[in-house]
Amino acid sequence: MSDTGGIVPDTLKILVAGGFGAGKTTLVAALSEVESLHTEEVMTEESTGVDDLQGVEDKTTTTVALDFGRITLDERTVIYMFGTPGQGRFSFMWDELAEGALGAIVLADTRRLAECFEAIDFCEQRHLPFVVAVNCFDGHRSHVPEDVRVALDLDAGVPVMLCDARERESVKAVMVDLVSHVLQLELSGA
Repeated sequence: MSDTGGIVPDTLKILVAGGFGAGKTTLVAALSEVESLHTEEVMTEESTGVDDLQGVEDKTTTTVALDFGRITLDERTVIYMFGTPGQGRFSFMWDELAEGALGAIVLADTRRLAECFEAIDFCEQRHLPFVVAVNCFDGHRSHVPEDVRVALDLDAGVPVMLCDARERESVKAVMVDLVSHVLQLELSGA
């Protein structure tokens, strides 16, 4: 008998995507109720000239496959989070990770905003509902969500919010916004 009293839980799958160095691994770790799984590898000289470190010069590791975390909402509902690698050279894995996903959180770093275009295009092309969460590193909130919306040329219906990927309550609010967004789309028939 399972720890849910014999009840088979409903599972929801959420994709966490975004550019290289945006904070996806940090977001999954902050929100997961279990120790999150990361496929982080130390960046070597082989990545010199391949991975652009401008704006993230102190970055020493990178996700090469996925990040994984879990959140139990209640005895009936469990959310599984799958974080994608950020570099385009690993994008071949995104389709597999997105298979069956309810929606996606696209994490944006305003220091490197262009890095999240590929994740946004990916979601739009697959009609995968998504929200954009602007990661405010070190509590620095230099942009308002509407400015980010314009810069990313997002549809008016795509929620954009500020968050701190290190803070559980902050990323919990992002998750709630994503699920609310998906429910609104379902109810409207979009």
